[in-house]
Amino acid sequence: MAMLIAVWGASAGMGKSTLCAGLSYWLADAGLKVDHFREEEILTRPQFGAVADMFRATGTVDVETLMAASAEFVSAVLESGDDVVVADALVPFVPTLLAMNYPDETIDAFMTDLTEVLAPLSPVMVFLDGRAEIGLSRAAAREDDKWLGWYVDKLGRYEVTPPVTDVASAVRYLQRERAVTLDAVRRNGWPLVMIEHADERSPVEVLQVAQRSLAPRVGGIV
Repeated sequence: MAMLIAVWGASAGMGKSTLCAGLSYWLADAGLKVDHFREEEILTRPQFGAVADMFRATGTVDVETLMAASAEFVSAVLESGDDVVVADALVPFVPTLLAMNYPDETIDAFMTDLTEVLAPLSPVMVFLDGRAEIGLSRAAAREDDKWLGWYVDKLGRYEVTPPVTDVASAVRYLQRERAVTLDAVRRNGWPLVMIEHADERSPVEVLQVAQRSLAPRVGGIV
């Protein structure tokens, strides 16, 4: 049976992409066939072509298109023979739905249906928790001096709740995004690996915590 490891975090800068790369190497070294689904690939993977086209044309995506793409993704994974997909900020799409101003009731219904669609992949979430303000500072240091302003402006254009106009309000929004994502995952019974204080840990420590938690789920790999 294939497995989907969905990696998320409390904000940008928590180390999601670094962790995904580390997990992918670890699992491949153990002899598993691994698909590392990078965050930017949602715009180029064929199963998400309709999602990318709709977003480019309208700036939004409807839940039906997301669900259909998810079903195509599951079929593609099963056909590929991959053992594990390590997905960087892909499912469960809660931040996307919040950015598109979908109400909580719609998100709840979507998550219930998505959980059923993803069931053949036995999804598990790895969540890098920490202080959003620290994560944003780390991301800004990693990028350039314009990144933080660009990020705040992007959230502001989506008219999210609470509204974002500066870094402090971006942190408040990210706290809501975190809460809604974790609540949706827990209510729908997804196994959840919480890596607390990820903003204070080195990438090696974060990877080690994730490995210890995931090893029993991927065949007792040590």
